[in-house]
Amino acid sequence: MNIDPTRPQFEAFKVLPRNRPVNMLNLVKLREKARYADGRAATGAVAYAAYGRESKPVLAKVGGEIIWRGAPECMLIGPETETWHIAFIARYPTAGAFLAMVTDPDYQKAVIHRQAAVEDSRLIRMGDLAGGGGFG
Repeated sequence: MNIDPTRPQFEAFKVLPRNRPVNMLNLVKLREKARYADGRAATGAVAYAAYGRESKPVLAKVGGEIIWRGAPECMLIGPETETWHIAFIARYPTAGAFLAMVTDPDYQKAVIHRQAAVEDSRLIRMGDLAGGGGFG
């Protein structure tokens, strides 16, 4: 499934402007049982909680923050088979800050928990639009 970006996806991200704020929409479906390479036992939820605890200081170090977090309840528009356990938006002061986070050695240690926990995910980079009060 979709757990880590592919090389072309990561390269496409890197060529976009790095000096402006970005919001990263995260949609996460957890595995019932985590899949650690070393065979340790945990649920997906427990592994993802470990990822959150260990990556939070790195997120803060680069100036990022979780600005919204929720539990999806129902697919109103979209494939009914596409379900998510967690949804959140992380805001970074710049796209460069996001890149600094994902390449940080402490983040690299934490991300093993995410990789073990996640069955499927979406990560969508979003920029700000002018006149943000309306639909158009």
